[in-house]
Amino acid sequence: MPILKTARLTCRPLTAADWPFFLALQQDPDVMRHVADARRESEIREAFDSRLAAWHPGDAHWLCLVLCDNETHTSLGVTGYIHRAKESAEVGFLLAPDAQGKGYATESLRAVCDYAFTHGGLRRLTACVTEGNHSSRHVLEKVGFVLEGTLRESYWLQQRWQNDWLLGLLKREYITTAGSRS
Repeated sequence: MPILKTARLTCRPLTAADWPFFLALQQDPDVMRHVADARRESEIREAFDSRLAAWHPGDAHWLCLVLCDNETHTSLGVTGYIHRAKESAEVGFLLAPDAQGKGYATESLRAVCDYAFTHGGLRRLTACVTEGNHSSRHVLEKVGFVLEGTLRESYWLQQRWQNDWLLGLLKREYITTAGSRS
């Protein structure tokens, strides 16, 4: 399983010891506002356990990496991707409230894209973002994702149907812009 390093972060595979952190993220209403309604602990545990299995490119379950600060080793969030079709995967990320707005999501997403396109055998990455989640959309666009459309009434959240923004990034676009990013 990959370990991705950036200037400030180490993105390492999720382990059983990460359960308290994962649970806290999943139970934080601000973190989950655009992601999912409140769930029972048993449902969160099932999602956690499904991410613990050894992962290799092409596997059908999430690559789940914990973002850790290189200096303090504090867990800041999770990131990763899941294959959705041949040579295509969906990315995702969640950050703890104290880690938001500091560039960690962008930094970790770039590391995930680098890995996915150079070692993961992917030519396309997508992201599905609940309409109104401007912060996540901004992170994706900073990395090069392009808005491809809106999936109307696509996701049941907060007692109503929500629209989803669909964003995509092609390997050839990312490789072309990767050298010019700041």
